[in-house]
Amino acid sequence: MNNASIVIGIVIVALVIRRQLRTRPVHGKGGVVLLGILGLLGVLALVFGVASVVKEHPLGGATIALVAVCFLVAAGFGVVRARTVKVWRAPEGQLLRKGAPATTALWIVSIAVHVGLDKWIDHTTRTGLLGASTVYLYLAVTLAVQDFLVRRRAASVA
Repeated sequence: MNNASIVIGIVIVALVIRRQLRTRPVHGKGGVVLLGILGLLGVLALVFGVASVVKEHPLGGATIALVAVCFLVAAGFGVVRARTVKVWRAPEGQLLRKGAPATTALWIVSIAVHVGLDKWIDHTTRTGLLGASTVYLYLAVTLAVQDFLVRRRAASVA
């Protein structure tokens, strides 16, 4: 992972955390745009990452399993973080949400785990940039799961 990718990743995560710690409506549309961009970037980066490995040798079973685990871990962190987001109805009737300090802590742990998985994936390939290429899709998966569960919980408050 080069320095520019690290800086971009830190900026994206910082913006996501900042956004989640602000009180905002549950059914805002800003998250859909962010998820779409991250998802598209994620798929493109993953294709590039796979191509960077397969030009040297085929992907091994361990590598494929670790990439799958990476996205399962992303979903798991989304589930856990969703439980830390407070959801309530304002006196005006609007559904609101706001992350807690635990949300931030879980984001930091989630990113640290992802970096470790990236290194492990790249260790199994011994070439290319497959591990680093999973970051955008990891963020898209973890955000999508968290957002889905927060919205579902909000529907029960309604």
